[in-house]
Amino acid sequence: MNPINLQARVDTSTPWRSKVLASTGDANLKVLRMDGSPYPEETHDYAEALLVIEGQLNLTVGSDAITVRAGELFIVPVGVAHAVAASSNGVLVIFDR
Repeated sequence: MNPINLQARVDTSTPWRSKVLASTGDANLKVLRMDGSPYPEETHDYAEALLVIEGQLNLTVGSDAITVRAGELFIVPVGVAHAVAASSNGVLVIFDR
């Protein structure tokens, strides 16, 4: 097996379109490109881990504004509404079901 180059696997043509790279246990490992546009609020019946590889992710979680920078991980708890604010850009890895 070879290492996975996350930046090389990002869909450069379509922002916010994730690619499932692998599954481990019950979790999917996805990667996507953020392009500065917002992403609408969503809620999941599972926890979601958001790892910024490059750039910055600006989240709204409830009434809180949260910034996740390159090299940082944020875990959205089960059932918590969250949205991506404008100006998020770079490469994001998502661990979810």
